[in-house]
Amino acid sequence: MRIAYLGPAGTFTEAAVLSQDDLRTADLVPMASIRDALAATAEGSVDAGFVPIENAIEGTVSDTQDTLAGGAPLVIQREVVIPVQLHLLGVPGADVGAVTTVMSHPHALGQCRGFLDATIPDAILEATNSTADAARLLGASGESTTAAIATSRAAEIYDLEVLAADIEDHPDNATRFILVATGGVPAPTGHDKTSVVIFQRADTPGSLLAILQEFAVRAINLTHLESRPTRKGLGDYCFLVDIEGHIADEVVADALRSLKAKQHDVRFLGSYPASGSPRHAGPDRTVDQQAADTWMADLKTQIQP
Repeated sequence: MRIAYLGPAGTFTEAAVLSQDDLRTADLVPMASIRDALAATAEGSVDAGFVPIENAIEGTVSDTQDTLAGGAPLVIQREVVIPVQLHLLGVPGADVGAVTTVMSHPHALGQCRGFLDATIPDAILEATNSTADAARLLGASGESTTAAIATSRAAEIYDLEVLAADIEDHPDNATRFILVATGGVPAPTGHDKTSVVIFQRADTPGSLLAILQEFAVRAINLTHLESRPTRKGLGDYCFLVDIEGHIADEVVADALRSLKAKQHDVRFLGSYPASGSPRHAGPDRTVDQQAADTWMADLKTQIQP
């Protein structure tokens, strides 16, 4: 199995892939950007793509969300959540006080604002394609006044030293990743998520409420809701929604059928195993549905000829 991921070696994305026992033997193909990893998956040059989609501090990863919403159809196969520990790396012998430039992925820079403002407030921040790419560039340059924010594994790979450890602003920082492929829906596990993109038929008062009511009336819990521009015109937005449940669950299928009929379009992004433990015990929809079917059948027998 060939898996494209946001490279180079030493990224959190690589660490997330390797956290999965069944993926450790895969042929990992590092890509320069998230869009490149997803494009390679869509084109079929790899079997799957593995990319970040959301961070606890910086929020959603727009490149992933926008590509899933508007690019070639891809289906999420699973989600993986790992804790994020960020370190300030430098060439051997470098001094934190002499650092004038800090390189890293924009999300990593954002996750360390407090440390940077307190320790090296005048440092110039430079964005790179990934945390590991920042470490790679620093290792190649050997510049002692430049530092990179990356992982301890990146420090080992690119012969750097950890100048300051665990510099992220929030100790509970975590990033959510997804494995995507061109098709196939994993079987339900009982602890699943379903992701869709909903395009409005018209931007009218109450249009978002109408979408949310489809889930509320069926007691379906939303775990994520975000609006994104469709890039078709100013003010034209779609909604990316994650819900608890699987399309094999009739109540989830029924909600999506209704949305498909009433809205302009619904793009299915996948039903897949959710990471972690269930947030709460949801209603026993199977028993409720059976009871409702029996009740309705009994009522219908009372209809007079």
